[in-house]
Amino acid sequence: MPTPARTATGVPEAAAASSWRAALKPRTLRIELVSGLMVALALIPEAISFSIIAGVDPRVGLFASFTMAVSIAFLGGRPAMISAATAAVALVVAPLAKEHGLDYLVLAVVLGGLIQVALGLLGVAKLMRFIPRSVMVGFVNSLAILIAMAQLPHLTDKPWTVYALVAVGLAIIFLWPRLTKAVPAPLVAIIVLTIVTVWAGIAVPTVGDEGALPEGLPGLFVPDVPWTLDTLRIVLPYALGLALVGLLESLMTAKLVDDVTDTHSDKTREAWGQGAANVITGLFGGMGGCAMIGQTMINVKAGGARTRLSTLSAGVFLLILILVLGDVVAVIPMAALVAVMLFVSWATFDWHSIRPSTLTRLPRSENSVMLLTVAVVVVTHNLAYGVVAGVLLASVLFARRVAHLAEVTGGPVEDGVRRYTVAGELFFASSNDLYSQFDYAGDPERVVIDMTHSHVWDASTVAALDAVEHKYATHGTAVEIVGLNEASRAFHGRMSGHLGAGH
Repeated sequence: MPTPARTATGVPEAAAASSWRAALKPRTLRIELVSGLMVALALIPEAISFSIIAGVDPRVGLFASFTMAVSIAFLGGRPAMISAATAAVALVVAPLAKEHGLDYLVLAVVLGGLIQVALGLLGVAKLMRFIPRSVMVGFVNSLAILIAMAQLPHLTDKPWTVYALVAVGLAIIFLWPRLTKAVPAPLVAIIVLTIVTVWAGIAVPTVGDEGALPEGLPGLFVPDVPWTLDTLRIVLPYALGLALVGLLESLMTAKLVDDVTDTHSDKTREAWGQGAANVITGLFGGMGGCAMIGQTMINVKAGGARTRLSTLSAGVFLLILILVLGDVVAVIPMAALVAVMLFVSWATFDWHSIRPSTLTRLPRSENSVMLLTVAVVVVTHNLAYGVVAGVLLASVLFARRVAHLAEVTGGPVEDGVRRYTVAGELFFASSNDLYSQFDYAGDPERVVIDMTHSHVWDASTVAALDAVEHKYATHGTAVEIVGLNEASRAFHGRMSGHLGAGH
């Protein structure tokens, strides 16, 4: 059977194009376009608020959302995922924009995108396999909490009509699917509440109150900065931060969408695609971005989208809304979008993970990792910090669990020789106890250490074995290590005697 042609990332070309072909089916086309429109409506206030966080004009965030969404629709490896200006990236670049201005920020975005491309091509996406399930659950739950918390400014010290509209919006979202699923309930809620507030003349905060909408297309932007090493020194730390935070959030979101849709995506392509999209965004004067988890959940859960067309249409509709229908978009009540985001928060949270039956069944270590991930994210408002903290705690707890898996058993003395049997996986955690498992003073002049049932994984183990041999040598005892498998024997032979044991 002939081997199918593959893209540069190793994915069959047919699979890479299937998302676009599937989108052209009439029923799918309607779902993708309607979902894209719904996402675009939700993107506008988000992009404006993230621009404010970054300390730049709202137009910078809006155009960044447009260029990111359109670019990633073609370059990305996860169909139906939404990328745009995000709070995580805004928090990273905010100090740079405040101290040095927009030109330095744009240069950092372009450089950060290039770093993401390099990391993607180097295979950084493969590291996702080392993120435990408990961290993923904590990531999802903390995301849901952050989405809900982001709505609090729109619900604090507001007229009672705002709360009434939010309640009506939620009622529509939850009840409308019982009538029909032909039109997404969140979109119905937005349309109904907008008509009601305009027709009845209800004075409530609107999208237009969040900031001015652009009136023209973005143009190419060349940063006006000195092209010197000092400039690089200023922007490089922010570019690295943007690259790492953006990649982590994007890859975590891609994995989440994989689980929600029961499909597979090309994480390597997504990694370098995010970088290329950031380079394009920077060249048009945007603030950079990454995958947006809240809007992605609107797209795949509320809208039912599954193809790249929804991502592309979200970007295109965003541009049309802010340029052509700006006056209409401006009168949409923020209460309608708050209701949509609260629904997304509710739908995103993994309620099963906090049931008493689930918590009591899982080991305390896994619950601790999940809770730490949530706590760090909620406190710092940074999903990347929470994931890193969760992975570190999971690694420490795992190392503690396996530290005592290595077992040393001493046999009787026969013909002046005592044989020890070492069983288990030996690495930096488990080999730390190895040194204390031998009777140096009481053993005869010859000792055999049988390692048939063990494996040497790192230099810490070799150093521990060297220390055992050195300790026996001080007692005049000769040590013979036998039974090493081929890989362990090669590693031990290369490292033994060169690690400073006994000094």
